[in-house]
Amino acid sequence: MSGQSAAPLTGLRVVDLATLFAGPLAATMLGDFGAEVIKVEHPSRPDPSRGHGPAKDGIGLWWKLLGRNKRNLTLDLSCPDGRDVLLRLAAETDVVVENFRPGTLERWGLGPKELHAVNPRLVLVRVTGFGQFGPYSHRPGFGTLAEAMSGFAAITGEPDGPPTLPPFGLADSIAALATAFAVMAALAGRDRTGEGQVVDMAIIEPILTVLGAQPLWYDQLGYVQPRTGNRSRNNAPRNTYRTSDGQWVAVSTSAQSVAERVMRLVGRAELIEEPWFGSGTTRAEHSDDLDEAVGHWIARHTREEAVSAFEKAEAAIAPVHDIREVMEDPQYRALDSITEVDDPELGPLRMQNVLFRLSATPGAIRWAGRPHGADTEEILTELGLSGPEISALRAERVL
Repeated sequence: MSGQSAAPLTGLRVVDLATLFAGPLAATMLGDFGAEVIKVEHPSRPDPSRGHGPAKDGIGLWWKLLGRNKRNLTLDLSCPDGRDVLLRLAAETDVVVENFRPGTLERWGLGPKELHAVNPRLVLVRVTGFGQFGPYSHRPGFGTLAEAMSGFAAITGEPDGPPTLPPFGLADSIAALATAFAVMAALAGRDRTGEGQVVDMAIIEPILTVLGAQPLWYDQLGYVQPRTGNRSRNNAPRNTYRTSDGQWVAVSTSAQSVAERVMRLVGRAELIEEPWFGSGTTRAEHSDDLDEAVGHWIARHTREEAVSAFEKAEAAIAPVHDIREVMEDPQYRALDSITEVDDPELGPLRMQNVLFRLSATPGAIRWAGRPHGADTEEILTELGLSGPEISALRAERVL
């Protein structure tokens, strides 16, 4: 894969002041495509992701992913000297990403007014749970709350079970994708106007978009989507099914032609002639019959047999993988979706690759997450601070 010189965001500088997880992940995505990302952490309170989840030899593994392609600077933004250093850095920066509670940057003298005074072209990205205004804006906010408030948890789980939260940062990750897009939109606007702006990203909002047309359904029909487990109210058969060797597969029939192929494959072609089979919505009203037909056939075949038969029939199926199988799956291997990165601390690491492939200006993982403050002196020297000035800041615990 090509190096930084070929990457499309080369020359863009991003300062990442954010923690856990949407803001930092957005900055990671920008760094993957060539942006110079400077991660700013408190001198004595590193980014919590360094201690989040499993660790090896005392080194947090999540940070190796979230901190990749970032240079690391320690700086106490709450003290005057730290503020001054950040303003010097902001003057030479394109994008600042932060996720403090609303009003925090302003209290430190680092709000939009001060930042744009030193750099009118700066894009300031503010990622919070609830946004910069409104009755909840000053509440602490995490992705879990967005998953609950957005309606996601209410429709997830079995019909007779409780609302279900995902066991990973779903809302944060969706917000990170939206934030990276918002940065590019703001930079495109800057290209036309010559001026930066503020991006207000509330984590509770992007997940609403990926939940589909639910607001429209309720607004126009009063329809409230219930929990349906693995089933869908929009098409059937759609479920997970157990194979004869104790494995699981997932089947989807969003397209009418695929639904017909599935029923022919499982030996129930007569169901295609039923008047209700002609649309996904009416098929979903007969999920019990369709699940019985598909499930009975799949239960008599191994996972490998089922996948092979569905593939030959041009019907949609996928094995239900755990992470062990993801790491070995031939399609993921062909795409290099999980790629190897050499790390000075832990040696070779395998992690998710960049999000997509560009034919002419591809992204790349140049390094995994680095130690706390690893680049502090180098970055400050580039800003023009002298050795004695850096030593004085260290003595004052600003760094």
